[in-house]
Amino acid sequence: QVQLVESGGGSVQAGGSLRLSCAASAYTVSNLCMAWFRQAPGKEREGVGAIYYGDGSTYYDDSVKGRFTISQDNAKNTMYLQISSLKPEDTATYYCAARETTSTGYCRFLWGAQRQSGFSFWGPGTQVTVSS
Repeated sequence: QVQLVESGGGSVQAGGSLRLSCAASAYTVSNLCMAWFRQAPGKEREGVGAIYYGDGSTYYDDSVKGRFTISQDNAKNTMYLQISSLKPEDTATYYCAARETTSTGYCRFLWGAQRQSGFSFWGPGTQVTVSS
């Protein structure tokens, strides 16, 4: 079983930046497709982006492309979400998720076609609050 825990959330002013982290407790992350999701109060959970640890391929939702950057540190089994130019609409609980997979193509499929229903493991979330 893969265990995930997020960190790095907080309260910031609009225009600021945050870097969220998701640490995975796994022997190896080379076969993981990992993703970031977020959920604002009273709204549906939505996808932010994903990364395949096998080759570092990343995928982003159009709503955040250009401001959100996903990266990885294989040595620490950690995925990062760098957020810049924060907007009040970014206020949400941010979750990381993972699914064991074996190819870039399948990770892309999970992100593009399955979204949250395709990921097996979830962290408890970290809160991001952006003030205008």
